[in-house]
Amino acid sequence: MKLKYCIVLMLGVLLISCQEKGRKLPYYNSSDYTPVWDVPEATSFHKIRPFNLVDQEGKPFSEKDLDGKIAVVDFFFTSCPGICPKMTNSMSKIQAEFKNDDQIQLVSHSVTPDKDSVSVMATYGKKNNIQYSKWKLLTGDKEEIYNLGRKFYFVEEDLGENNDSSIFLHTENFVLIDKNRMIRGIYNSLDPSSMQSLVEDIKVLEKE
Repeated sequence: MKLKYCIVLMLGVLLISCQEKGRKLPYYNSSDYTPVWDVPEATSFHKIRPFNLVDQEGKPFSEKDLDGKIAVVDFFFTSCPGICPKMTNSMSKIQAEFKNDDQIQLVSHSVTPDKDSVSVMATYGKKNNIQYSKWKLLTGDKEEIYNLGRKFYFVEEDLGENNDSSIFLHTENFVLIDKNRMIRGIYNSLDPSSMQSLVEDIKVLEKE
């Protein structure tokens, strides 16, 4: 009986492993997140554009720091009393899951950069046990951050609305970016099952 159980268990593990190995993630190039499955290697497909911001230690951070990395990206602000603490908690779990994995980069952009200075971000990082090498807290020009969030990461749920930086950007969504700065998924950071899907999808991307 024990032998039979072990064989069934091993077959189950092998089946799951094969399914994960063969699974692929779609690409996204619009705010409605319609999946695109076939993207040529040499392509002008949607990518996160060049940018220049600063992290919680006051060091420059640009799109070049994302090249060759799988990134999980969100938009928050340190004084947020509502969803942001929950978002930070979800990102902290991703940090813990991949703490020794150099391929994974976590990135949080402040949507109130006028208030979230480098020193404020540094204090927030220490308070929330944020590992500097793993998780960057970015501040800088508000127009640039809002343009990135709305036009390139497509983080908002108000699809089709052409909001400028005078309209507050606030979303619980996390975006998954591959090593070529292409969008491969969007996830609700307040939903545990969505966060589990994010972890699984990161592992799929690592095998590409």
